[in-house]
Amino acid sequence: MINILVVDDEKNQREMLKGFLSKKGYHMDICSNGDEAVKIVKKKQIDIVLTDYQMPEMSGQELLIKIKEINPSILVILFTAYGTVERAVTAMKGGAYDYLAKPIDLDELLIILQRGVNFLHLKEENRELRQMLSQRYSFTNIISGSSKMEEVLSIVSRVAKAETTILIRGESGTGKELIAHGIHFNSLRANRPFIKVNCAAIPENLLESELFGHERGAFTGAVQRRIGRFEDADSGTIFLDEIGDMVLPLQAKLLRVLQEKEIQRVGTNAMQKIDVRIIAATNKNLEKGMKSGDFREDLYYRLNVVPIFLPPLRERKEDIPKLMDFFLEKYRQRCHKKIKGYTKEAGDVLAKYRYPGNVRELENLIERAVVLTRHECITVDDLPPNLYQWNNEHDRDKDGLFDQSMDEAVFSLEKRMILEALNNNKWVQIRAAEQLGISERVLRYKMKKYAMEN
Repeated sequence: MINILVVDDEKNQREMLKGFLSKKGYHMDICSNGDEAVKIVKKKQIDIVLTDYQMPEMSGQELLIKIKEINPSILVILFTAYGTVERAVTAMKGGAYDYLAKPIDLDELLIILQRGVNFLHLKEENRELRQMLSQRYSFTNIISGSSKMEEVLSIVSRVAKAETTILIRGESGTGKELIAHGIHFNSLRANRPFIKVNCAAIPENLLESELFGHERGAFTGAVQRRIGRFEDADSGTIFLDEIGDMVLPLQAKLLRVLQEKEIQRVGTNAMQKIDVRIIAATNKNLEKGMKSGDFREDLYYRLNVVPIFLPPLRERKEDIPKLMDFFLEKYRQRCHKKIKGYTKEAGDVLAKYRYPGNVRELENLIERAVVLTRHECITVDDLPPNLYQWNNEHDRDKDGLFDQSMDEAVFSLEKRMILEALNNNKWVQIRAAEQLGISERVLRYKMKKYAMEN
């Protein structure tokens, strides 16, 4: 139930409002002055305060300030005579939720109250969601057992509460976004926005507007002003995934953000100050990019304040059994299936596989197996045939690699890697290309070369 406090020095007014709003289902308290209101707010849980602006001893403006000092989440709605509307607007800038002109229109009051109640419910839902996300992205919930991942988590936990810029390195599917989430939700900005931008997924000609926003008329199709992702992230964190795919002109603008803490919308010369923590991630070799001129050296050093390297799954085999159990439980619940575990043979195949798609590939394999299996345990038959074949071929390749010519070996390896990437990503070409570290256009060319049309 919503608790409302009415503060008005006119007895008839406050009694009328109490009777009217009580009938509408609100729990009501009333008082005649600001001092009494402060005492009530300190003693009881009050959600909304309706107060007259013009009162003796303590004005509605002064009461607003005191209430916000006690509990900033309380909504304050001011009643004001027509001659003091400007002062009421000023009060709103100071934190008032809304105002009503006297004489009070009760229908309008109900509309404002309902909007206020919805706002309070939304705030509570957001608080619960953030709490849930904070728990979900707690470092203790990140599956690890290997010394390499424990070392990563040790670094991450130490830098989370700092304001340092972080660069997360690692192959596609190693969990870079999960680590970025963890850093944010364990930082001092945990209750502020966390904005994600995939720099590789947005066309080059749109990325600048996406990041920095634009003014109306800045370019064809810009029919109205647009707020960019940096402004959305103000006071919070922005996660720039696939930073290695950002074109040079935008790299220069990002460098300015890091150096000057300001942005410039497309179509204006005005600079705007922002307070944003930047976490970047890439699966590309930025050092190689600097040598080729594709990545700015000064930006690299600005981003690389604290580098975090996520090892591929094949280098932390100890984590595979824990991840297998975690994903099995996740999809067993989601699919409402009673699956006890894995057969010894299936577990052996999954443990030996090298996972070019890393943790993401393992998760996809377990999800597929849970959906398809008809048994109490996941068997080899529930796994993709190429998985079992890969293990056998890989063992043979160790001995037979040099029995082929170099062209034959390259042809065979490239074809197999492309097939695995496509299978890992359910034949979504842009994701497969991302895993392989090539463009979608190059992938299509190679698929045609190897007759791999789906």
